Amino acid sequence: MSLPSSLPSSARRPCRGFTLIEIMVVVVIIAILGALIVPKVMSRPDEARIVAARQDIGSLMQALKLYRLDNRRYPSTEQGLQALVQKPVQAPQPDNWKAGGYVERLPLDPWGQPYQYLNPGLRGEVDVFSFGADGEAGGEGHDADIGNWSL
Repeated sequence: MSLPSSLPSSARRPCRGFTLIEIMVVVVIIAILGALIVPKVMSRPDEARIVAARQDIGSLMQALKLYRLDNRRYPSTEQGLQALVQKPVQAPQPDNWKAGGYVERLPLDPWGQPYQYLNPGLRGEVDVFSFGADGEAGGEGHDADIGNWSL
């Protein structure tokens, strides 16, 4: 069976496939793009945890400020953040503790550890902080402490 002579000459030629060089160039381009994009995407969960910790700390600081407005002082270090949920039984007793508390429950940091509280704080009036990904004081990068001083 032959093609009619009325078709253009390009239609009579058999279809060409891709050469090995063309396929290799495409694979190299995809590999380069993957090498640039994958590290950016992989660090997103760590960045999201840091943002979540900062938001939790901001909320706890707001609740502590309300506690202070009602009771003329922040909870002591011994009373801790638990004073925002339950009326403290240790001294100093709060004068005007809000029935129902200042937060419904205390959140854990994004790494599953409780937030830390110091009064007086090392970096301010009070400190609310998380030890970060490593769960230890200090650290750098994703392991760095995150606190109300960095809001």
